Amino acid sequence: MPNKPTADRLSKSSQSAVFWLVRYLDRMIDTRLGRLLAAMGGVVLEGPRACGKTSTGLQHANSSLRLDSSPSAVELAELDPVGLLQGATPRLIDEWQLSPTLWNVIRHEIDSRGLSGQFILSGSAAPPDDIRRHSGAGRFGRIRMRTMSLSESQRSSAEVSLHELNDHDHLSGVRSPLGYRDLAAEAVRGGWPALVHSSVADAVEFNASYCNDITSTDLRLATGVRHDPVRVRRLLASLARNVATEANVANLTADVAADGRSIDRDTVRTYLDALASIFIFEEQPAWSVSLRSRSRLRSRPKLHLSDPALACAALQLSPQRLANDPEYFGQVFESMVIRDLHAYLDTAGGHIFHYRDDTGLEIDAILEFVEGEWAAVEVKLGTRHIPEAEANLLKLRDERVDTDRVGRPRFLAIITGTEYGYTLPSGVHIIPIGALTA
Repeated sequence: MPNKPTADRLSKSSQSAVFWLVRYLDRMIDTRLGRLLAAMGGVVLEGPRACGKTSTGLQHANSSLRLDSSPSAVELAELDPVGLLQGATPRLIDEWQLSPTLWNVIRHEIDSRGLSGQFILSGSAAPPDDIRRHSGAGRFGRIRMRTMSLSESQRSSAEVSLHELNDHDHLSGVRSPLGYRDLAAEAVRGGWPALVHSSVADAVEFNASYCNDITSTDLRLATGVRHDPVRVRRLLASLARNVATEANVANLTADVAADGRSIDRDTVRTYLDALASIFIFEEQPAWSVSLRSRSRLRSRPKLHLSDPALACAALQLSPQRLANDPEYFGQVFESMVIRDLHAYLDTAGGHIFHYRDDTGLEIDAILEFVEGEWAAVEVKLGTRHIPEAEANLLKLRDERVDTDRVGRPRFLAIITGTEYGYTLPSGVHIIPIGALTA
């Protein structure tokens, strides 16, 4: 027989890229995935469909099984689960949620072997809760994978490292290769690995098809429930209009019911939960922190789709239409920045929040690092609002946060869609999104 490549023969070497016909672009979570495999029996790699989980898993695996390859694979997983787990380790079990009973079998196999780095479980949907399924504590590490950041897709000059940035640094000579309309094109394209080398026109078709699949197929396959596709599409459009805002379920419900057909909040909440289960919808929680003032914190989360391109696709926006609407582009740009910050923070397991108090002070992103440090970031597409953003950041640090308890911020920064990066006399950094990396 000809010696042709198969999934089981793919390894960590770059030769596996030949099989996929596209060179693998390193992902920010590669390092963290390697660390978790060295420490845990298995790693769960989860995220939206087509964000690159399988390709990344194959870079770290020495054998693999794809449960979505055929119906017989799922049936065999039910009949002979232990047999399917045999293979060179780490062994990738792709789309494991198609056979949720594998979870406990894999957990027992990890206990039996007593070794780290045995399995990578990748999935584009979270299976329904089952009281019979063990939490996996002590056996599995968990990584949320997202679409590609501008640095990962090699659009960013990667001159400014988020993890190396401090308040005493002075930025100069930083320059982004992306102009205003370039950023609009990247927002519409999105961070899907399959589109890195595609035209924007092809990306528009891809994202439109992706949205159609969400409403017609993905939710039903993931949840087993047939949701009203028209209502789900209207909800996607409402989420798109409200991306990077604190819109609540009541606002979304009113938006979905704008066609004159009644719908209750519980139904909309069910739809949101279903979208979250396939990693399409995500909430950016409010920061809980000790304050030195009498201000009270607001707790409503901000809303995001898994990639800003889905917001553009749900509203049928081209790069030109997006660029011609700077107010809405500002919302999409903020969501794109949050996507990229997630990618850069996830390398070490950090978290992203937002800040709002009852005085009206708002900060777009609060970054918490695993070392216990924090940083504050404002997001501004252009330069007009930079002075206001600078004042907000300084007010947060000097008047709101009890720095005796939580420490001074590692840095304060304004991430922009502008060309140049520099440091203001106040110490606040101006960083173009097209110059940022982990």
